[in-house]
Amino acid sequence: MDQKTTFSPINKSKLETVSQLERKLNIEVPAVEVQAAFNRAFTGIQRNVQVKGFRKGKAPLSTIKSLYGDRVKQDVVQDIVQSKYASALKEHKLDPISYPAIEFDDLQDGKDFAFTAEFEVRPEVTLKSIEGLKVKREKFEMNDALVDATIEDIRKGRAETTPVLEDRGAQMGDVATINFAGMVDGAPLENGSAEGHQLELGSKQFIPGFEDGVLGMKVGDEKTINIAFPADYHVSSLAGKPVSFKTKLTSLAKRVLPEVNDEFAKSVGPYENVQGLRDAIRLDFEQREGKRVADDLKNRLMKVLVDANPVAVPKSLLTEQKKALVEDMQKRMEQQGLGNEAYEEYKSKWDKDFEQTASYMIQSSFLIDKIAADNNLKATGSDLDKKMTEFAAQTGIDLARVHEFYGDQERRSRLQYQVTEEKVLEFLISKSKITDASKEEIQKEEGTQA
Repeated sequence: MDQKTTFSPINKSKLETVSQLERKLNIEVPAVEVQAAFNRAFTGIQRNVQVKGFRKGKAPLSTIKSLYGDRVKQDVVQDIVQSKYASALKEHKLDPISYPAIEFDDLQDGKDFAFTAEFEVRPEVTLKSIEGLKVKREKFEMNDALVDATIEDIRKGRAETTPVLEDRGAQMGDVATINFAGMVDGAPLENGSAEGHQLELGSKQFIPGFEDGVLGMKVGDEKTINIAFPADYHVSSLAGKPVSFKTKLTSLAKRVLPEVNDEFAKSVGPYENVQGLRDAIRLDFEQREGKRVADDLKNRLMKVLVDANPVAVPKSLLTEQKKALVEDMQKRMEQQGLGNEAYEEYKSKWDKDFEQTASYMIQSSFLIDKIAADNNLKATGSDLDKKMTEFAAQTGIDLARVHEFYGDQERRSRLQYQVTEEKVLEFLISKSKITDASKEEIQKEEGTQA
């Protein structure tokens, strides 16, 4: 974009359009105003300080200047920059979205002073298409297999572990207690050895092939299991490399699952019988999956909305949002026990995805603000009261405490944006062309994996 320059007829300021969203203000302050600012600062100090040999407020101005010159210069720079920058923004009708980068030469009493301020402005949002947006909604179908799988998971969680007394090898589902030591390229594998480690065969705790190597071993057996790290292993220095584990099976146990009967149902929760448990599981599935499907639809709709109504993204916001996404990912990886090497590799591999996601999030927020303003959808006080009442009912927290929590201005602003976003999304859904499709169809279309 060609640079454009606009002069202010009142203040000595010049505005440059550096790019679509970047602006630069060149501001000149005449010597008379600089001198007046210095005089105000020195006079203020003179009135309030006690200088040795003089009564309070009676020290000569020349003495005050020699003692406080450096401090005053800093104060005057800050005062002039703040006031003249604010005045220039108002004069040129600018709405900055980032803090300015200020540059200036040395400030001298009684001489002209000039400084520049570079910043980004809020993008202009033009709604091209918000009606008839085509978006797919996942069609979720509840079935008994999901209930059965949940009950099976509950059984596994309540299983009792008992020693294997018969003379047999390790089987899938057994809990094998093992000692192992890994070797790669003839050297011990870092964090690749343990004693007394309990491994449930079939849990896929280890890299592929290890559990298969333990199958059939009997208590006391020793064996070297030769396998290889997956080609896409998260630690690149190990990806695809052969590894050998010297392994000893020290004990073997099996898990005995409880029988599914009415007593089992009562032990799980407030259910009279198995049917009551199954009904509760079904209801929980329908509620959770219903929310997930609704959230997925809204995310997909926002992407379609952004694609149809692109908005210029300020670089400063993009940097901040991307940084927040990366930091969140790092925390999750740390919670999963993944080290710094895995984090750095993941961050590098998915850098473009982080940037694209950050861009969509920023554009979405601008579009939501615009749609809300144009269609009178901004959250009102009564909307917030209703939301807080719902939250109190869902959590059991006293309503007065909820109101107190959202008395904080920042929290209340976040809640206001959340409610506004919900209203805008409902508005868009009512105007969109939504078709139901299976999860597999949607993933295939979006190029994702199940």
